[in-house]
Amino acid sequence: MIFLVLAIVIALLVYLPQLWIRLVMRRHSQEIPDMPGTGGELARHLLDRFELNDFSVEETAPFKDHFDPTSKTVRLSPKNYSGKSLTAIAVAAHEVGHALQFHRKEPIFELRRKYIPLALSLKQVGILLMMVLPVIAVIFKSPAIIFVFVGLSIVLQLLGALSYLILLPEEWDASFNKALPVLEQGQYIHKNHVDPVSSVLKAAALTYFAGALADILNIGRWLLILLRR
Repeated sequence: MIFLVLAIVIALLVYLPQLWIRLVMRRHSQEIPDMPGTGGELARHLLDRFELNDFSVEETAPFKDHFDPTSKTVRLSPKNYSGKSLTAIAVAAHEVGHALQFHRKEPIFELRRKYIPLALSLKQVGILLMMVLPVIAVIFKSPAIIFVFVGLSIVLQLLGALSYLILLPEEWDASFNKALPVLEQGQYIHKNHVDPVSSVLKAAALTYFAGALADILNIGRWLLILLRR
């Protein structure tokens, strides 16, 4: 019974932050007819305004909004690229905030360059170890060796997830030190839109956090499965 309760708690903790982010984004995704431009047009305008003329704006897959420093590209999901909503405007400004961090060579952007590749590598190696565990068990037939592989897999996945948490200051800076001041001071949004835009920017800033939390709690799920055995 206790394992069932723990499993339910873990499932809630995994999905609630991500659900909240999706709900916030969706709540403010209604089209506003008198909005001067789309998210993609705002991103292009802001890049030009800050003289980032060699940076580009592209449409990408749904829920995959990001800034790619390798190609100097702001990528927005279809609804944010073509939409005239508060979500589209806020997300576009957030990603341009990352472009500004990169262009200005701000130390905070180094967090992304250092830790995202590390996080991906650690997570992939940890998952790979868990996938080959049945083969290891057949080859070695040693509980001690199996335990070592399981422990190593969990540690690597945990370190990968924690690496994503390190990015939170960079995400917060892109939302509230870059995007929101630009939108307010440039009068790109009405005063009554500041609060909902702030909510969307908060959701954008916490996306990696929610993903990291989900990874950490997924590791907890693995531990529960192993403990039951």
